[in-house]
Amino acid sequence: KLSPPASNLRSLSRIPKTMRQFNAAALVLCLASPGLAGAFCGQPPAAGTKRRAFVRPNGACTALGGHPGGHPGGGHPGSAVEMPPATGFIDTELRGAAMRLHTRKQAPKEGEAAPTEAEKAPEPYVPTREDYLAFLVDSLCVYREFEDIVQQLPAMEPFRDTGLERSQALENDIEFMCKEYGLERPEFGAPGREYAEEIRQIAMAGTIPELMCHYYNFYFAHTAGGRMIGKQMSALLLDKKTLDFYKWEGDLNETKGKVKGDIEDMAAAWTREEKDQCVDATAGAFKGGGALNSYLSGGLSPH
Repeated sequence: KLSPPASNLRSLSRIPKTMRQFNAAALVLCLASPGLAGAFCGQPPAAGTKRRAFVRPNGACTALGGHPGGHPGGGHPGSAVEMPPATGFIDTELRGAAMRLHTRKQAPKEGEAAPTEAEKAPEPYVPTREDYLAFLVDSLCVYREFEDIVQQLPAMEPFRDTGLERSQALENDIEFMCKEYGLERPEFGAPGREYAEEIRQIAMAGTIPELMCHYYNFYFAHTAGGRMIGKQMSALLLDKKTLDFYKWEGDLNETKGKVKGDIEDMAAAWTREEKDQCVDATAGAFKGGGALNSYLSGGLSPH
């Protein structure tokens, strides 16, 4: 494992110890899962439950509990109303499978998994710029694989050029970090290579429902918990610079809604067996995404 350069240590030394510990502790939660499965990102509750929503004066509606795009009650007067329960395949079956893989610390009400090694560590790990660069490089490996598969498989045509693609943004960020901080670009690491190969094998087998579970968790994770990780890394390592990895053209919520709708349309045509195949792939999706996140937690996987 590379030791942090002197410049990186000087940068970290300027951050108060209590703040470094706070940031690292927050990362333990951010790294909890590929998508944080709604525990911290405001995804819908389990099927059959009602959500309370905050209605702003302009008519905008935000589910209580917050989401990456904003937080309710931030000084804006409004009232609470009942929102209809979740009904789609993603918000019920996929979400339910994801929540069961969380620990109680990650998701106090719905988590069922045993505490992770990262949670049990005496002190949270403070990642270095080398760690973050390795994470970005391996993320590129996986995103590139997904984007190649989407272009090659006719069944994945609805997911071409959606606006969620991240390969070019990651190339920009990797080049920036190497030039700005004098870092050497690493080769793809085992976590990225192995997860990309797993995705390739799933695609070659033609098991589209299983592939879609990985696609959904990996891409939507980055728009939720991934953005939280980005903010932590920006403050800790990059003098608050926002990388291109965390920027999207246009309205991100609209883009996500379109892609989510296309996934729902695809799932509506699946048999019960195919839906189960998709849901059952959730653990594998968490493992693959968690392996990449382990770069930022000192080698301890969040799963």
